Amino acid sequence: MEEHQPRNAFDIPKVFYFEVGNVHSGSRKHLRYRVDPADGILHIDVWRQDLCFELVQERGEIEGHAEYPVSEEGFQQMLDYLQAEFEKPLPPEKTIGGT
Repeated sequence: MEEHQPRNAFDIPKVFYFEVGNVHSGSRKHLRYRVDPADGILHIDVWRQDLCFELVQERGEIEGHAEYPVSEEGFQQMLDYLQAEFEKPLPPEKTIGGT
């Protein structure tokens, strides 16, 4: 059996996955994200809570949003955005042992 190799640092499917309208959500350590393609645009939402997208959205607690075209260039811009969000320091209340 072949060992799983990540597609990229966030293990997000290639751009074709989004060209056909598929939504993808995932996490990398403390960062949660959702990628939703619509009308040729990748809509990316990020948050840092152990909650599902729908609940965080309902509570108005999405921490970041970006949009890029559904293309190879837009896909790379999305990965760069997610990496920048991942590298942001956590606020004290969201660190392990915080209140």
